[in-house]
Amino acid sequence: MEGTNPKSRNGKVYLVGAGPGDPKLITVYGFECIKKADVILYDRLINKKLLEHAKEDVEFIYCGKVPGNHTVIQDEINRLLVEKALEGKMVTRLKGGDPCVFGRGGEEAKVLADVNIPFEIVPGITSGIAAPAYAGIPVTHRDYATSFTMITGTERADNGKSLVDWEALVRGSDTLAIYMGTRNLSYICSQLISHGKMSTTLVAVIQEGTTAHQKTVTGTLATIEEIVMEAKISHPAMIIVGDVVKLRDKLDWFEVK
Repeated sequence: MEGTNPKSRNGKVYLVGAGPGDPKLITVYGFECIKKADVILYDRLINKKLLEHAKEDVEFIYCGKVPGNHTVIQDEINRLLVEKALEGKMVTRLKGGDPCVFGRGGEEAKVLADVNIPFEIVPGITSGIAAPAYAGIPVTHRDYATSFTMITGTERADNGKSLVDWEALVRGSDTLAIYMGTRNLSYICSQLISHGKMSTTLVAVIQEGTTAHQKTVTGTLATIEEIVMEAKISHPAMIIVGDVVKLRDKLDWFEVK
């Protein structure tokens, strides 16, 4: 048909997890998706060294988001994914960590599915596991934790209704891995204590985990906020709550290198 792009049937989108920061932690398949892409849409927190492995004529599109203002930008990302794929291009959407762990990968996949654009989801190593591992804190351990839960730390519940079931978390999970929560640390600690966690429960906060700038502090639910302020810990950081933090002193292997 006149005016139809002959390549449009061949476009495809790869929703790729770039891992937690160390460029060596991307999967082999994720690395292949970078190398073969015609277009790469990448997030603010990915390691930019990964982009050095793209083709010479690749089109880079930066998709950095300002914390607290994602809606309009996400709509534009969705539009670009559809537009570039319909041009017949191989599109790699490069996302920090895992695309489906607080990464909106499911939302982007649904947009593509709604218009019948082929896509693949390429899992990545999420910072909720990797950052504590690099800080000498396994999220599970036979002696300390048989379960762990990943939680978003952005909620403030200013309207008086929380979407996070804090009571269930306190009752049902040994280790909590809290994403994007440094700005809400006081609220998070108070919620955990008020719903049954002991104020002496151990907490670690890991800034820029798995990178050369990694910095870790530890304390308790009662003390960690002041410790974080004194250490000037900032976003991006993971918060780990639970007895597994006890293991850091003995298992810290990365920061001592």
